[in-house]
Amino acid sequence: MPRFESNIFKAYDVRGIVPEELNSEFAHHLGRALVSYLRPKKVAVGRDMRLSSPELFKSLCEGITSQGAEVVDLGLTSTDGLYFAVGKFGYEAGVMVTASHNPREYNGFKICKGGAVPLSGQQGLDEIKGLVISENYPQVGSKGRIVTKDITAAYTEHVLSFIDKDKIKPFKIVIDAGNGMAGKIVPQVFSHLPCEVVPMYFELDGRFPNHLASPIEPENTEDLRKKVVAEKADFGAAFDGDADRMFLVDEKGKTLGGDMVTALVAKNLLEKHPGAKVLYNLICSKTVPETVTASGGKAIRTRVGHALIKPLMKKHNGIFGGEHSGHFYFRDNWYADSGLIALLVCTELLSTENKPLSELVATIDHYYRSGEINSYVEDIPAKLRKLEEVFSLGGVVDHLDGLTIDYGDWWFNVRGSNTEPLIRLNIEAEDPDVLEEKKEKLLTIIGS
Repeated sequence: MPRFESNIFKAYDVRGIVPEELNSEFAHHLGRALVSYLRPKKVAVGRDMRLSSPELFKSLCEGITSQGAEVVDLGLTSTDGLYFAVGKFGYEAGVMVTASHNPREYNGFKICKGGAVPLSGQQGLDEIKGLVISENYPQVGSKGRIVTKDITAAYTEHVLSFIDKDKIKPFKIVIDAGNGMAGKIVPQVFSHLPCEVVPMYFELDGRFPNHLASPIEPENTEDLRKKVVAEKADFGAAFDGDADRMFLVDEKGKTLGGDMVTALVAKNLLEKHPGAKVLYNLICSKTVPETVTASGGKAIRTRVGHALIKPLMKKHNGIFGGEHSGHFYFRDNWYADSGLIALLVCTELLSTENKPLSELVATIDHYYRSGEINSYVEDIPAKLRKLEEVFSLGGVVDHLDGLTIDYGDWWFNVRGSNTEPLIRLNIEAEDPDVLEEKKEKLLTIIGS
């Protein structure tokens, strides 16, 4: 059995520290197990700019071809580029070598099957893990080959198809790639638009010399926020390492949450597709369903996580789905997420609305939010029961994902982490003083 830490198999991908938790030997076996499980003829493989990605890519491909499948080498690309290739060209499987937003010492693998459907713990990853451990791979007659494919032109055409290029105004946009894959992808796409892009950290560098490519943490967008104001830019955008997540910064240097971007994308798409369904996870602000409804759409509330939201999008034929974490899913993108498509759709909306980003958001958002607050808790179920006991009176209780109680003028959600002894708290209120008061009370009980 190849040496690896079993906890690298996460809920939605494989991820760990190189070489302590995963290494090239493991990557080889992962490739063999993937082919043994999915039985694909062709596997598209892309990689990010991390220092360990070339070696892991090489070993992964050797494992895939040793089981008789053909590797379609996409080279350096983004995760949504990998999903695009699998969906567009009909490959039976795809693997992206990336650790997304994690620090430099990490790497990993995001795996999908045909139609760009991602594998998760209960939908394929556990079976692949079992094959890696057992090394029970079927014998094959001949080794597969490796071919290269440049998806640049086709991918660029695809993402631009979500907007009317003629409507785009010549905005000045500061974009922070975080030394990740957006540094390669963004110039290709924006060369077809009249916008002036002010690049930040576009050099592909897996050492992440400027900041971690994880824009959900405020410290990692500090440079961008300052640059937007200094450049007098119309707005800014930040991508994570594999460029599938994106956060917006308004002209005043304020970062928008993923839920606000969800509302903006939904507003634009519903103008083109009246009455369509939009899915959003329950951590998102009430602004999202209110905007969807006001725009003539139907809002559908879901649990957190792409493995849950994507099947529901298919079930309901949802045109779009968004999460507070900066993941945005599009029906016409094989239900896969794309931060770049979200950025383009928001750019088109700003062009047609003729308002600064801060003003556009102010017209739809009337709430105050705590952001996600994590607390270590030894017995999560007991703590959730205690919170429900204290707070349920006068509120509407639901258990869709953890505990949510809504009082009308304020609401909160608490849910446990899948991987750590953590409780995640989110609160939203119509009044900032109410928000602070309720936050203090909730945290006091969580910490007791």
